[in-house]
Amino acid sequence: MQIDVPLVNEAQIGTRLNAAIEHNRRGEFALLLSLLSVDARDMAQFQWQKDLDTSEKLQQQFELPPKQPLLTDLSLFEPIVDNSQVFMAQGARAFQLKQALRPEALVIRGAEPMAMAETLSNCDLTTQLRQRGRLTTPKIEVMHFADQLAIQRNLIPLQAIA
Repeated sequence: MQIDVPLVNEAQIGTRLNAAIEHNRRGEFALLLSLLSVDARDMAQFQWQKDLDTSEKLQQQFELPPKQPLLTDLSLFEPIVDNSQVFMAQGARAFQLKQALRPEALVIRGAEPMAMAETLSNCDLTTQLRQRGRLTTPKIEVMHFADQLAIQRNLIPLQAIA
């Protein structure tokens, strides 16, 4: 049984739960309950609307674009807004319009401060990955104890035993 949308609360499948109880189908009832989210914040009785402050209300009311980001991180794999091609192809007015609709960041660099970025650029790749938290340790396969004993027995010469 597969579903198209994830189930969040029991209000979404209330009639199916009622039918499973009415017809004494315990398996279907258990399956439907297991599909529900285990996070209490997803339950209907714990959901509430977040109060917006005045700037967010005005932004929604006048359909304003998001604020211009000051800094963009190149190390993330998110698309970076670059309006320079619009300026080169269509001119200054088209660039200003594009900048108003999708503003690009003032500074584009990594997440580290400038001094740390300069220091890391002088380090080896392993140190850079370790600092940025992307270093993966190789998986070491532990040999079974019986295999270890068999190898040790092969290393001992038979003459030493006799």
